[in-house]
Amino acid sequence: MAKFEIIMPKLGESIIEATITRWVKSAGDDIEEDDSLVEIATDKVDSEIPSPVEGKLVKTLFEEGDVVPVGQVIAIIEMEGEESGSDEVSKPADKKEESKKADEAKVETKVEDIKAVPADAKPGDFSTSDRFYSPLVKSIAKAEGIPVTELDSIKGSGKDGRVTKADIISYLENRKPGATPVKPSSAPKITLPVVNTDAGDQVVEMDRMRKLIADHMVMSKQVSPHVTSFIDVDVTNVVQWRNKVKDAFLKKEGEKVTFTPIFMDAAAKALKDFPQINASVDGYNIIYRKAVNIGMAAALPNGNLIVPVIKNADEKNLLGMVKAVNDLANRARNNKLNPDDIAGATFTTTNFGSFDSLTGTPIINQPQVAILGIGAIRKKPVVLETPQGDVIAIRHIMILSLAYDHRVVDGALGGMYLKRIKELLENFDINTII
Repeated sequence: MAKFEIIMPKLGESIIEATITRWVKSAGDDIEEDDSLVEIATDKVDSEIPSPVEGKLVKTLFEEGDVVPVGQVIAIIEMEGEESGSDEVSKPADKKEESKKADEAKVETKVEDIKAVPADAKPGDFSTSDRFYSPLVKSIAKAEGIPVTELDSIKGSGKDGRVTKADIISYLENRKPGATPVKPSSAPKITLPVVNTDAGDQVVEMDRMRKLIADHMVMSKQVSPHVTSFIDVDVTNVVQWRNKVKDAFLKKEGEKVTFTPIFMDAAAKALKDFPQINASVDGYNIIYRKAVNIGMAAALPNGNLIVPVIKNADEKNLLGMVKAVNDLANRARNNKLNPDDIAGATFTTTNFGSFDSLTGTPIINQPQVAILGIGAIRKKPVVLETPQGDVIAIRHIMILSLAYDHRVVDGALGGMYLKRIKELLENFDINTII
């Protein structure tokens, strides 16, 4: 019998580990090729690992709830055929046990153990450190003004001594005044309100994804000074064009034409005209992104939120945009997104109009600097200028909102970006062929 090792796959450029949430198959089960073996979760998306071979699952090396590094062997399948190598199979669980013992040996970081921080130490520059820090830990460190020299002194409880979110929060709670230089901005410490429950109240713990969303939203508001600008847009041409082509397109392609890809197309074109919006902030550095990767916030059936990403959106024609939007939306609803499908966004859109909302003030999806809110389309009486004079006509009007990071995007830039989208949509060619 030949043995085949199932490893934790690479789940995106920034993901180094995943949590095993459920074993779909158990040791002793017969496995068909492409059978789902295990369900996993990262800080970005839930996924499944299918079996690439047919055989019998003889061993699982991790339990549900375990956090497993990418590249680690998690299970062994026995296949029909001759053994091609040694009977010995690597046992990553041994390494996991060693890591666990090492973690248990670690003691909680005490503020007194922190080394003296140089007076010229600055938060936000991690290039001098040899330790790995997750994006979330880096964001917290920057927001709290913790320089890398201080961060390096915090003992971590994660794998290989890595500093986790819990470690840095615990350290901040016990941090002594004067342990570091004065921060660029000394925000008051936020104390959570005491929440009482009454008879009949139901207390439900957030699920894993909702916890991640909550932490990400709070972090974004702490990191970026949000400003929101609004503009109304006459999308009558867009509505008339869609009404004209939607039935023929559905019959020809088997897919619906929604308004979303049209708005995404306009947003992508406007980003090429205003690349300062397609950016990120790293400390006092601004990163202008070459790729135009637009995320579209999508509501899941369970009420949670996910943001699949259309890569290189500026390079797609309208047909390609319709196909991409429909594909990602369908897979999001059916929990079939891959980790790469939600990674790498440089700008985000969110469609309030899907729920008949006129507009909204969205929260920036860090580390981006802006997010576009799309409101509902309503028929309204509008004053139109004509050669014969002003007239009142019924037009299809919508409101666009742009929330942006005022550290790098000023009102003029945000307003010009919105105005460019308005021009693209109001001048949409009703004879466009798709």
